[in-house]
Amino acid sequence: MRNHSTLTINEQLAATAFDKQAAVFDELYSSNTIIQYKRDRVRKHLMERLKPGSQILELNAGTGEDALYLAGKGYRVHATDISKKMLTKLEDKRRKAGLEHLVSSECCSFSELDQLDERGPFDMIFSNFGGLNCSAGLEAVLHQFSPVLKPGGLVTLVILPPFCLWEFLLLFKGKFKTAFRRFFAHKGRIAHIEGEYFRCWYYSPGEVIKILKNEFEPDAVEGLCSLVPPSYLEGFAEKYPTLYRLLEKAEQNVKRNWPWNRIGDYFIISLRKRI
Repeated sequence: MRNHSTLTINEQLAATAFDKQAAVFDELYSSNTIIQYKRDRVRKHLMERLKPGSQILELNAGTGEDALYLAGKGYRVHATDISKKMLTKLEDKRRKAGLEHLVSSECCSFSELDQLDERGPFDMIFSNFGGLNCSAGLEAVLHQFSPVLKPGGLVTLVILPPFCLWEFLLLFKGKFKTAFRRFFAHKGRIAHIEGEYFRCWYYSPGEVIKILKNEFEPDAVEGLCSLVPPSYLEGFAEKYPTLYRLLEKAEQNVKRNWPWNRIGDYFIISLRKRI
């Protein structure tokens, strides 16, 4: 396991925060209906693209929920994270599930992929739920992908964009700070978990495509929680079940259409490495 001293200051702060949250992470989020909707959407996106026997490099894998799901489908996953305690939870869950032969793990930042012990090459690089938003240097991170990815391989990232419709609508409830928090975050916006503070940056699909344009072709961009509310609006699905189902169905219909694929709480983007 790599020492945290090799990370940027912001990554060290994020690692400390997620180390503290590791023990309660699964309990906090497992019962949230909208988080499960988000996971299902991301997994459907992945399963539509993965070929049997694919090897996946997962970044910011957390406690391994996605890694274990993919391994359960027969894929080999090398799960990485900067939080040692998150990886300890992942390794415990992997052992209990009997999936040691399909899931490996390594403490490594997405900014240090050139130092990976396991370098593949992989069929897919996958990062879920805004992990890459903890980097101020997205370009440097993305430029590390090609050497560890096979020709024709996929990159699938779930990223927080600079505009979220639901957050902007909070303007009409007088929540100005939340409504505009992504707009002016060029120097990063402060986030806090378990009493620890670190910065997040917001990126658009266009920025990702531009950075990777020399070696990758865009495959798809989908909005995630553009009509369905963000998961931090806890209890929405239970309080307004009919409305929630209507919003979920409507989002499925427009998820790849502009502007809905760019104004959600997240977007899912896949790009394919040129052969």
